[in-house]
Amino acid sequence: AHKLIRELRRKLPQHGLFERYQADFLWYEQILQQQPKDKNNIYSLHEPQVYCIAKGKEHKPYEYGAKASIASTAQSNLIVGVISHERNLHDNHTLPERLKHVEISRGKAVKQAVCDRGYRGRSEVSATRIILPGKSLKKDSRSQKDKKHKPCKRRAAIEPVIGHLKSDFRWSAIISRA
Repeated sequence: AHKLIRELRRKLPQHGLFERYQADFLWYEQILQQQPKDKNNIYSLHEPQVYCIAKGKEHKPYEYGAKASIASTAQSNLIVGVISHERNLHDNHTLPERLKHVEISRGKAVKQAVCDRGYRGRSEVSATRIILPGKSLKKDSRSQKDKKHKPCKRRAAIEPVIGHLKSDFRWSAIISRA
């Protein structure tokens, strides 16, 4: 690839085409010079917004794509908001943007949001109460355990929705958080 770029760089000025494709050549050279541990690597020529996401799983430690956030209603799992993120942010930092998007699409503010443990750190975001699954204590009675667990039972229902989005609508390259 280096030889091809050098040869094109040498021969194209004779035909007056180098100026037209100069930005592309700079981009190709950046791709050829990048190292595996560098920041802001380009992973795809046809989709430059793709980045590497560390998953931490043994069988698949990294995924390449863009992170997307999905918001759905609690009872009917109707999708009310979808946002694609340009950078690989922690889930906690994507929540305000997602809630703002849902508020715009629904026309009213969200009173409470049920999230998974990836959103730890905040109990409230702009008047929206964040509900996280709490650990039940050993001394808790059965009714206390159920009371802590009940709001979070419906959160797991979005996982099949994400699976359908990935398979039916070609979202397999997009890493999604619900």
